[in-house]
Amino acid sequence: MRDVVRNPGTDNIEFAQPTTMRKPLQLLRDTEALLRRPTVARLSLILPPKLSNKFQLTSSLADDSFNELAEIDLDTISYFELRPARINVGLSFIGFGALMILVLLLYLNTLHPELRAGEQIRQYWYQYIWFVSFGVAGMFMLGREAMRPMPKRRK
Repeated sequence: MRDVVRNPGTDNIEFAQPTTMRKPLQLLRDTEALLRRPTVARLSLILPPKLSNKFQLTSSLADDSFNELAEIDLDTISYFELRPARINVGLSFIGFGALMILVLLLYLNTLHPELRAGEQIRQYWYQYIWFVSFGVAGMFMLGREAMRPMPKRRK
């Protein structure tokens, strides 16, 4: 066995702590603004005047929206208040999976009418599995929400 040589000066390294702790939504607002503002400034120069004005107006609306979003304190949102959002995400997964399966079937029936159902699945199994998995993931989300206990109501 080899002996590991340790450098005695590296055992107790202290890293600088951030001076201010920014909330995640404030960090998102600032990062998005740093990326969006130079892009809007450059694109406004090459766009037609009418479109440029709408583009800048949309950018200012984004500023307002992100400022409102940054004021939200994530610690005050209860677990129960997020339930409708989790249900909507589950339903979105199910709907997207079903829609994409229908689009795939439409594609196969219009562009490859010579293929029978088994041949379609054999050639496009990867897409079928992908879209079915979206639906199954959504069903799991809904099932998990259905099995969660409801908070007791106060009388």
